[in-house]
Amino acid sequence: MAESHRPDMVYRSTTITIVFLALISVSCRSRARVDAAMNVPTSESSASLVDRAEKFYAQREDLTQLQQGIVLLRAAATNEPNNYDANWRLAKFNYYLASHTDGDYRARAFRDGIQAGKTAIGLQPNKPEGHFWLGANYGGVLEAEPVNQYASLNDVRNEMNTVLKIDEGYQDGSAYMVLGMLDLKAPKMVGGDPQRAVTEFEKGLQFGKGNAFLRLHLAEAYQAVGRNSDAQQQVNEILSMTPDPNYLPELKEAQTQARQLLEKTK
Repeated sequence: MAESHRPDMVYRSTTITIVFLALISVSCRSRARVDAAMNVPTSESSASLVDRAEKFYAQREDLTQLQQGIVLLRAAATNEPNNYDANWRLAKFNYYLASHTDGDYRARAFRDGIQAGKTAIGLQPNKPEGHFWLGANYGGVLEAEPVNQYASLNDVRNEMNTVLKIDEGYQDGSAYMVLGMLDLKAPKMVGGDPQRAVTEFEKGLQFGKGNAFLRLHLAEAYQAVGRNSDAQQQVNEILSMTPDPNYLPELKEAQTQARQLLEKTK
């Protein structure tokens, strides 16, 4: 959901991926082993580690690069447990990782993201980042396992509503997008409502005209309520978007899914 959005394509883990996933396991690795694996100087500041992690996130399509960023953020959070920036980014990085893997690795990354998000909001409850990425990881867990001990629909709604109270336009309207996805995907018996999803997505569009995934899910919602011409218009907008260098992976994924949706609207 959002920056960190849902892909169709599942990336297969390589041997290197397995190594780094082992490194980011909370329960099985000590600080010394993480530092040795990444050559992280013990004297390096948390701020420097966070900055370096962001450079790896820019290369996130290569999951081994993303995982190196996670290791750096873990080191930053270990150096400075009260570092909000390291913890909310851990939630974000783990969300992207989980969204592009499967099996046990996917479940573990979502759980790590949830834990990091909880830590972040404990440190800064009045900032949007921790709430948003905690909610995104809750949603990812539910999509993988609808009945799950780690999250509920209300958990996701509560975090996204908190984001809206703090910063309604955060991540180009992505909190509205997540709420809309809940209404679009959830069965009616547990509160799903495609028409309400349309309303949520349209609210988000006020803040995120360049948010490709928001437009994609709005197109899906339009299709669900029989507004096929409106769905096609949103697809056309996605396919004609000018790429933003900061969101190239997300745009590519959204355009791939938009073309698939376009075939359904014909």
